[in-house]
Amino acid sequence: MIFSTLEHILTHISFSIVSIVITIHLITFLVDESVKLYDSSEKGIIVTFFCITGLLVTRWISSGHFPLSDLYESLIFLSWSFSLIHIIPYFKKNVLILSKITGPSAIFTQGFATSGILTEIHQSGILVPALQSEWLIMHVSMMILGYAALLCGSLLSVALLVITFRKNRKLFYKSNGFLNESFFLGENVLENTSFFSAKNYYRSQLIQQLDYWSYRVISLGFTFLTIGILSGAVWANEAWGSYWNWDPKETWAFITWIVFAIYLHTRTNRNLRGANSAIVASIGFLIIWICYFGVNLVGIGLHSYGSFPSTFN
Repeated sequence: MIFSTLEHILTHISFSIVSIVITIHLITFLVDESVKLYDSSEKGIIVTFFCITGLLVTRWISSGHFPLSDLYESLIFLSWSFSLIHIIPYFKKNVLILSKITGPSAIFTQGFATSGILTEIHQSGILVPALQSEWLIMHVSMMILGYAALLCGSLLSVALLVITFRKNRKLFYKSNGFLNESFFLGENVLENTSFFSAKNYYRSQLIQQLDYWSYRVISLGFTFLTIGILSGAVWANEAWGSYWNWDPKETWAFITWIVFAIYLHTRTNRNLRGANSAIVASIGFLIIWICYFGVNLVGIGLHSYGSFPSTFN
């Protein structure tokens, strides 16, 4: 009873803080980019991280097993993973680009998990026999940490594509205007037109930083995903007598692994870095959500215990 009450309190506290942080983010984005408001939102995410940590520990103690047995618990852990990735650059004070992605990701994931939409599966139940294994912590935690890192890295790649597209479009319009002006006026306007202005320079630097951090975060996530798939194969052999069963979840996890393996391969070629590899990572962003969330909507296969309640099917 005490643990249930504590879990209830921590859930409401984290959701309240998340709501406040979302409001602050909207204010800073739409109205005023205040440094004080931004710092308040950053501290709010850190407080949320400790609330989620307390929630996971409380649920672990009360249920007697690591809280990764259903969709609600996995969403809470995914939010915790986003918050963990967010805290690292916050204390380093030099990776603001990464925090711009991880912050909102943690906010919206935690907000969805604690909003009441998944109320029917908030209560922790008895583990199904297949989950009563020490491999639960190893496999599921590695998979969700991998999802979190890959999602963050993919969002950085999406941002890179957006900035690159806008930059190329502006350069295209400028070059056309330059050619037309040169043709009709017959003057050398090259001196009056600066294609490499300070704004373009900083935009190029931003693209390089996005590419740099996208590659490193995705590499980290790919490592977690690989460990998760391998540990899951060993666990599947112990539970079901086969290392691989082509279950929908397994199939989409393999597709996710292939997509990001292609991304890492494109990074080895200098000509394919930047926008080309970012396109692959952007495709991977959609594949991850199909693997993690979309398969749960169907609720079939050996991983159906992680699906939505019957009322949502």
